[in-house]
Parts: sequence; structure tokens; C-alpha cells
Amino acid sequence: MTQNRKKTIYISQDADVIHAVFQSKEFSKEIGFQNTDQVMISTAVSELARNIIKYAKEGEVTLKIICQNLKKGIEILAIDKGPGIQDIDKALDENYSTEGTIGIGLPGTKRIMDDFHIESEPGKGTTIMARKWIK
Repeated sequence: MTQNRKKTIYISQDADVIHAVFQSKEFSKEIGFQNTDQVMISTAVSELARNIIKYAKEGEVTLKIICQNLKKGIEILAIDKGPGIQDIDKALDENYSTEGTIGIGLPGTKRIMDDFHIESEPGKGTTIMARKWIK
């Protein structure tokens, strides 16, 4: 598998979420992640893709091989042009939700990944970057 390989999945319906989850599990397996990490990566992709549908209606998830020093891993970019996140700190609170759900999606994703970063501008959209490194 080449270092520059990446895969982008367009997200606009539930079937796309399922496709993204499957692709992330296969992609992470090809890179060399063990099964437990494959499940964590696909869980993160599921949360991010579902948030795209719930809040922005459409967007994309890109999976990319990353290398840093002697480490190898996967980077997930979830990008949408939706309403944006008004208060990122509040959105990362364990029990906060704007939709009446239990609110564990973003905090849970942040917790199971090694690196996590959100950029969001109200009215312009959101980009979330999450990385997992092979241990």
C-alpha cells in the first residue's frame, strides 16, 4: 500500500455511512492495524459520518495513510458545508447535545483516537481531523 493512498466517501444518506464504516475497517486493516483498532477507527468514522447527515445533510469523509517519523497511521477528515458548530468546547462535553441525544459522539471519537482537531465556522461548515497511530 503506498504512503500517499487515500479514499474519499461522499456522505448524504445512511447507506453512505455504512459504506464509510466498511471502507474504514478495510483501509485500516490494509495499513496494518489490529482488529481492536480497526473497530475503533470504524466507530469514529461512523460517528463523524452520522454527524454529517444529522447536522449538515451532506459532506465527505476522507481516509488517508499518514507517516510521521517512524510511525504509520490513518487520518480521517470529515468535511461539511453545514451550519457549523457554535461552541466547540460545549460540543466536546461528555453529556452535551443539541439534538436531544446522549451526546457522546464527538467526545467519544476524541477519546478513542490519538489526535483530534475541529475547525468550524458558523454558517460555513466544519472540518474534523482524527488520527490513529499503529502501536
